[in-house]
Amino acid sequence: MSDQGELETIEMEVALLMRRAEATRRAGEQAPHRALDRAAYLLLRRLAEHGPAQINALAEALGLDGSTVTRQVSALERDGLVERSKGPQDGRVILVSPTPAGLARVESVRQARVALYEQILANWDDADRTALSRLLARLNHDMDAVIRART
Repeated sequence: MSDQGELETIEMEVALLMRRAEATRRAGEQAPHRALDRAAYLLLRRLAEHGPAQINALAEALGLDGSTVTRQVSALERDGLVERSKGPQDGRVILVSPTPAGLARVESVRQARVALYEQILANWDDADRTALSRLLARLNHDMDAVIRART
């Protein structure tokens, strides 16, 4: 296959992946992996893994606009999943932290998502799972670099 043909196949497969990932996420009205929308899940995962952060740091880490993250944080705060507090060294700094309920929710959703992918990839051997993991991380990293270079 030529480079152009490979790129066209990759483009189509990524488009199908995104469509099917969304369909999988929506499948099952009360499915545990649906307890958070994608934006809330990514924000809470970031906070759970890296600790309290300022809105601008969250926006930078997630590749989003600060106003978008502010709206997402406000929605999570209304739901009792995050809280804002003053920074310990500088009271002018506002930090966003997950609440115990937020940590529990994101962990529950993470476990449900892992179980879903375990089901999807049940017939894949370890080498293929490892390769997919590595290549998806590389694709996301390189996509992020292109996005950051354009802004």
